[in-house]
Amino acid sequence: MAQLTDDCFAHGGRLMRTDEALALLQEKIDCVTATETLTTADALGRILREDIVAPGNIPPHDNSAVDGYAVYFDDLNAEGPTRLRVSGRQAAGQRRIEAPARGEALRIFTGAVMPDGPDTVMMQEDCTLEDGHVLIPAGIKRGANRRDAGEDVTAGSKVLFNGQRLRAQDLGQAAAVGRAELQVSRPLRVALFSTGDELREPGEGLVAGSIHDSNRYTLMGLLKSLGCAVSDLGILRDNADNIVSALDQARRDHDLVITSGGVSVGEEDHVKHAVETLGTMHAWRLAIKPGRPIALGQIGGVPFVGLPGNPVAVVVTYLVFVRPMLLRLMGGTSMPPQSFPVRADFAHRKKKDRREWVRVNLQRNGDGSWNAEKFPRDGAGILSSLVESQGLIELPEDLTQVEPGMLVDYLPFSEVIG
Repeated sequence: MAQLTDDCFAHGGRLMRTDEALALLQEKIDCVTATETLTTADALGRILREDIVAPGNIPPHDNSAVDGYAVYFDDLNAEGPTRLRVSGRQAAGQRRIEAPARGEALRIFTGAVMPDGPDTVMMQEDCTLEDGHVLIPAGIKRGANRRDAGEDVTAGSKVLFNGQRLRAQDLGQAAAVGRAELQVSRPLRVALFSTGDELREPGEGLVAGSIHDSNRYTLMGLLKSLGCAVSDLGILRDNADNIVSALDQARRDHDLVITSGGVSVGEEDHVKHAVETLGTMHAWRLAIKPGRPIALGQIGGVPFVGLPGNPVAVVVTYLVFVRPMLLRLMGGTSMPPQSFPVRADFAHRKKKDRREWVRVNLQRNGDGSWNAEKFPRDGAGILSSLVESQGLIELPEDLTQVEPGMLVDYLPFSEVIG
């Protein structure tokens, strides 16, 4: 298992802007997972660890795009219908047969090899067949309904790239160039736990001062949706020795350790002390809302991430900072999620030099454009606001005021979850 250097997360105590933090993660984080060979059918969601080059053209030969009749364009009457004798039949999967003579047509089917000579295919729906002849109306263009060899992919071209996360269409592309197996990253092994005497598992009864642990379940879903292998270490009570022991054990057979809460300077926040006992930890004070503090460190060379305790802050910091970090640890390339402009249907004030994410739902206007409606409650502890919202509006550092009608950047949850 590869390890990171002990000082890779070192940073000064000042507030750090989002772009700076992401650039630092890009620079400092390397792949720690080994590779394995999977069948193409089993590689969905994995990080590809090789370039895939097409050994030949796709399609490998000129072929028909429709069921119809292959003809010589120069045989067709531009002013009216053309009547041609049908002299043969070419089906998909058959070797190329002899080309018809000039003045003749060949019955052909979708995907069938085009014979040498005929350059145009007329759809059967537009033709009339009578007495072994086909009547072709005027107006078709030269080369219509013909697919050229290499039209999709040319031999020697790179079709999939080292570091990309494989989608369903990528598996199809790999299969199309003949790859039955692919080199991919092994799943990142993540140890996940919560700390706090106030936490109870779902299903347990609550007593005064206790709450059910929700952050761990949110993070398990986020991590698994990215293809990580998650070890749920449950809830660790506020006991310094127990937390040191649990962290030390977790780092031995995991690539990453994550927790939420418990990394501040309170007397009962023992995670910070435990990480520093076993390795190093750096508190990053980020110029963001929600979720300003996150903790990054190493335990015996294994990276550690301590996320905020508030559930909305957990999700925002995971989506913005931890998700690209996970992809890097698995050998993936960092591709920023795609946002798009919508019009704000709300007013909002924010501090300068701080990036904010606002929970919103979209409403479509009569002209087809979209308006973003702000969720009415914006506290960092309101988990229901994430359940009932469709995405986030990202407000840059230099912006201080949002007015109704202003264009803002909308990031749908579908871009960063899964």
